[in-house]
Amino acid sequence: MTDTSVAAVTAAVADHVRALRLARGWSLDELSGRSGVSKGMVVQIEGARTNPSIGTLCRLADAFGVPVAQLLEPAAERIVRITDADAAPVLWRGPYGGSSRLLGGVNDPGVADLWEWRLAPRDAYASSDHAPGTRELLHVLEGTVTVTVGGTDHTIETAQTIEFHADRAHKYRNDGPATARMVTVVIMPSDGRRTAASPNGHRERG
Repeated sequence: MTDTSVAAVTAAVADHVRALRLARGWSLDELSGRSGVSKGMVVQIEGARTNPSIGTLCRLADAFGVPVAQLLEPAAERIVRITDADAAPVLWRGPYGGSSRLLGGVNDPGVADLWEWRLAPRDAYASSDHAPGTRELLHVLEGTVTVTVGGTDHTIETAQTIEFHADRAHKYRNDGPATARMVTVVIMPSDGRRTAASPNGHRERG
């Protein structure tokens, strides 16, 4: 992304996080407790002074019960939105050259995020559980991806799709010799807001 687009995303996240927190009557401490994001980081985000990682965005979105895409979209609502993939924010970069873009999301009537992933050989992305009831669809466009759900590995080849319960630890990795491309849809329950006692949501673990 360009410096201008990064600034726009940072400002959008700041506005949405602040508005969602205030609409629920939560203090900074309460949002921190519900999301697992430190109070200091929440202050930095609401002040548009940092560009949060994918893990931080997912934890905040889980706490609010909204898709990650809602935290990134401009304030003005559109009946139709067309987005070029090159304009989609890159929210994760793997140590071997992989990346993940958030292509879009919806929040009404359902709650879902659409992601594009490129996993270079040896790249892996591990996540803890999403909100209870969350499901994922993963379709491999090129290459082979190993998806680990609840400790069990599943090998997904080109043109294959896996659907799984994502309210448990899961991981994507590329054990093959070539870059793998895939798209995922994360479908969350529309009433999936967490309580303060609930476990933290989708965490980035490398």
